[in-house]
Amino acid sequence: MSTTGTTRSAAGSAAGSSVVGGIDAVTRRVRLGCLLLGLAALGVAFVALCQGATWTSPAQTLQGLLGRGDQSFVITQWRLPQVTAGLVFGAALGLAGAVFQNLTRNPLGSPDVIGLDAGAWTGALVVVALLGGTSAQLAGGAVLAGTATALVVYLLSLKEGFSGLRLVVIGIAVNAMLTAVNSWIVLRADLDVAIAATAWSAGSLNGTGWDEVTVPFAVVAGVALLLATQSRTMHQAALGDEVAVTTGVRLGTHRLTLVVLGVACTATVTAVAGPIVFVALAAPQIGRRVTGSAGVPLLPAALTGALLLVTADLLAQVLTRPVPLPVGVVTTALGGIYLIWLLVKEVRR
Repeated sequence: MSTTGTTRSAAGSAAGSSVVGGIDAVTRRVRLGCLLLGLAALGVAFVALCQGATWTSPAQTLQGLLGRGDQSFVITQWRLPQVTAGLVFGAALGLAGAVFQNLTRNPLGSPDVIGLDAGAWTGALVVVALLGGTSAQLAGGAVLAGTATALVVYLLSLKEGFSGLRLVVIGIAVNAMLTAVNSWIVLRADLDVAIAATAWSAGSLNGTGWDEVTVPFAVVAGVALLLATQSRTMHQAALGDEVAVTTGVRLGTHRLTLVVLGVACTATVTAVAGPIVFVALAAPQIGRRVTGSAGVPLLPAALTGALLLVTADLLAQVLTRPVPLPVGVVTTALGGIYLIWLLVKEVRR
């Protein structure tokens, strides 16, 4: 082998080692970021278990979780369902946000911005205020209406090819129309129904019991597993339509699958807790920055969503004691600040 060839080989080897080392560093940062997010979410969740109408010491809380002590029933039957709902529903909202931000390639592409929360609320209002349905029918109505809203927005955005920006703009318009419809339904409803619907629309986890969350938890777990199977395809699609097609991705089927799974996440949460806004908007971007990821990965978004919602619910329990706030009030207040920052950043870009 010539001297020149040896030099090129050594340079290529060094470059390859540098690339591999860079990939390893990124992977380590992603894993470390996910670990920190998970530990933070569990830490806040434990503090939330200690905090109720009265403060329970960490030792008593641990005993209660193990089924021992005077506080066992309070911890396992009253506080644990609500805290677990904060973790699971926060993760579901984070996943939904990551799905739609990947689809639209836009940080504003969130279910609550493009009208899916409003659509799910419309379905629930129709069932409760106009049809007098049960809580189970309310959940079904929210899921069906959320899915119908997503399909309408998606189909309208397909004119002359799919466009993420067009989907966001159409979604904002649909969101405005559905919000007006929801207000009209509430104004036309009986006083008791209107009060209940307005309270539900704030988004709350207060008083959540095991019987209300068992089925939604199973739905969220199933959807999360299906999304995990789509993760690799999502990364391929994020490289651009041409690259994705050349690597064998069927973009139409892939996008429709993601829309259905994203709607399933957000509609399931809305059906149980009402529309909880801004978690789906903020979680994917915060998770991406914490882990240093290039795209909008699913796991950091889910962990960040869990951390954000359980933290917001803890604040809602503490800020106005002894009467807790709906968690949606807290996420709206904090999310509004984040949205202003995001819009200013997008305008400057």
